[in-house]
Amino acid sequence: MNQEQWPNPFIEQRADPFILLHEDCYYFIASVPEYDRLEIRRADTISELPEAQPTVVWRKPNHGPMSELIWAPELHHIDGKWYIYFAATHTQALDQLNMFQHRMFALECADADPLTGKWVEKGQVKTQFDSFCLDATTFKHQGKQWYLWAQKDPDIAGNSNIYLAELETPWAIKGTPVMLSKPELDWECRGFLVNEGPAVVVHGDKLFVSYSASATDENYCIGLLWIDLHADPTNPANWHKSPQPVFATSYENKQFGPGHNSFTKTKDGKDVLVYHARNYTEIEGDPLYDPNRHTRLKTLEWDENGMPVFGIPPADNR
Repeated sequence: MNQEQWPNPFIEQRADPFILLHEDCYYFIASVPEYDRLEIRRADTISELPEAQPTVVWRKPNHGPMSELIWAPELHHIDGKWYIYFAATHTQALDQLNMFQHRMFALECADADPLTGKWVEKGQVKTQFDSFCLDATTFKHQGKQWYLWAQKDPDIAGNSNIYLAELETPWAIKGTPVMLSKPELDWECRGFLVNEGPAVVVHGDKLFVSYSASATDENYCIGLLWIDLHADPTNPANWHKSPQPVFATSYENKQFGPGHNSFTKTKDGKDVLVYHARNYTEIEGDPLYDPNRHTRLKTLEWDENGMPVFGIPPADNR
């Protein structure tokens, strides 16, 4: 796999990128700069995604709990149906005091084609706290469907921690969630105390969860948790945490704040890191409204111990 086969940036002005390989097709979904809609692209190969026409499958309403700041969507196929998880907030949340009032929501499509099918709102995915939450993902493991997300615990300092729970249905959790990680190391606490954007990849005898930490400027970076495949994921003691970030700003390559990643695979089974980063640090105003977090791709290597080697964010090549 030649790293240079992908243009960098891969898709411009798409943050929080997610690529799903399903039945020989690649599906792409991400935050759009206007934060007002959900759109999906489909292509036969990863390389064709940038040219694929986006199809808008849902637009935010003018009022209510899903009416502002549509963030970080993911597309999943569970038991024959399609689901989109995303975070949103309400109309009153646009002043600074109430900015971060996001909750998590789910859409369902029972049709075969998620681009032309009918999407139905399944409502809020409720958890143990009624607090700021976002960045939900889901995965199958040990015969169960799991839900993994970031949320603010009112009793823990900082913006968000990483939580795991089993799913009862694709839009409702089962049992009591467990906290897998909270911002506690220096590189997780720069600008803001943040653990968010979890993503799952399995390799060898381990299950890995990457996550993003710190403020969304050049301090943003990726951390890593892992667990033995046969260990109980609901016991926090079974999880390990990297003491250092595994993917961070490269000043040399002018790649700043790489993060909010997902994982996909090439058709021949190689793991691909999908993430966003900026190519400058001089952000005017609120970083949230700077549209130039571009989607980027990088092959993920593995060392002799079965640990992922993220490497360094490659420089722009176009």
